[in-house]
Amino acid sequence: MDKKKVSLWTLFWTFAKVGVMTFGGGYAMLPILQREVVEARGWTTEEQLMDYYAIGQCTPGVIAVNTATFIGQSKRGILGGIVATLGVVFPSLVIISILAGLISNFSHLVWVKNAFAGIQVCVCVLIFNAVVKLLKKSVIDKPTAVIFGLVLLGGIFLDLSPAWFVILAGAAGILLKNWEVKKK
Repeated sequence: MDKKKVSLWTLFWTFAKVGVMTFGGGYAMLPILQREVVEARGWTTEEQLMDYYAIGQCTPGVIAVNTATFIGQSKRGILGGIVATLGVVFPSLVIISILAGLISNFSHLVWVKNAFAGIQVCVCVLIFNAVVKLLKKSVIDKPTAVIFGLVLLGGIFLDLSPAWFVILAGAAGILLKNWEVKKK
């Protein structure tokens, strides 16, 4: 889609819907982002969205906010990036402001504690579903399976920044794919 065909209001509204429909932080937004920007609007492809996720993980800030910024920028330039970012965080700002005033009055109630426990479980399932979807799209051959396995093991046993895993996985991808091409 051409940069001029996506209005700033559409960018803001789309990402505000993502922001208001998500509980649990940036990773919980991933399946909703995928549905909105890939399936519903066609603003990006699955592969581009995975690239945005990877870059968003390496840059400071919340992954969903970074991803919204990248997509907004790709559709309408710098102003689009700003508008998409404002859209995705606006609902959270409003909701948090309202809840902050109320939560201190009701946090001692058992049903409030139980509700938050249930929401946490739901968020775990949403994140798991996003990971499974990304896994199916990312691990497509033996070299990518090896990279996945090494990053998984490294994530479990090493105390490294996620940025290092992305950098090393990118380098491994370049090396393995070049080796694969030369072998043919």
